[in-house]
Amino acid sequence: KFISEERLPHLLFYGPPGTGKTSTILACAKQLYKDKEFNSMVLELNASDDRGIDVVRGPILSFASTRTIFKKGFKLVILDEADAMTQDAQNALRRVIEKFTENTRFCLICNYLSKIIPALQSRCTRFRFGPLSQSQMIPRLEHVIQQESIDITPDGMKAIVTLSTGDMRRSLNILQSTHMAYGKVTEEMVYTCTGHPLRSDIANILDWALNKDFTTAYKLDFPPSIRMGLLIKLADIEYRLASGTNEKIQLSSMIAAFQAVRDIVVSDG
Repeated sequence: KFISEERLPHLLFYGPPGTGKTSTILACAKQLYKDKEFNSMVLELNASDDRGIDVVRGPILSFASTRTIFKKGFKLVILDEADAMTQDAQNALRRVIEKFTENTRFCLICNYLSKIIPALQSRCTRFRFGPLSQSQMIPRLEHVIQQESIDITPDGMKAIVTLSTGDMRRSLNILQSTHMAYGKVTEEMVYTCTGHPLRSDIANILDWALNKDFTTAYKLDFPPSIRMGLLIKLADIEYRLASGTNEKIQLSSMIAAFQAVRDIVVSDG
């Protein structure tokens, strides 16, 4: 309705990543402007650009202050991940919005509304983008799967939708990485590719913890040679901790030690 009436206000899109905020404003921009005038009427700044006050005083101010000749309407400035802007930059942007509101509209896109100063929030019409539902994600995934001729099982599709938690971008990344790594996309491959534990593994752990003998639940069933190597690494980690080294680094070392043991056991098995 805003577009059809050419009464587009300043916009503020907020919500979790992968919910279509940037795609929505770009689709609106393509409705507002023809292809040949798109680059001259739309300025898009994303996360890879500098977010300091110099950007507001430089490219944004220069673009907003330049009037369009022989063209009606307004320019559009799209600021993706605006919550990464500094406090000074947001205050400077507020003054630019006030000064050039006659010929320029701003669309701020962010994940966290609380990181946008109230002065900017009050000058924009806010729209919240919530996580996508499964009924919204599955048709788009099926379209990509069909276009790319990807071999996927129903449980693989369900696993992707479950792990993406309403993030369309993440679901496509999981689909692509699993397909490139394993070829066929199954539930097991999806969980393995993303580093999540399989549901069967979680069920086994719960079964051992609740129904088995406690000593059996934590028993390390490794060959003596592997166990000795692991104990040596753990002893080194304990020594470094006692010497006052960084706890996070030593925690990573311990995880890496168990990971190495797991890789050896899996390869031998």
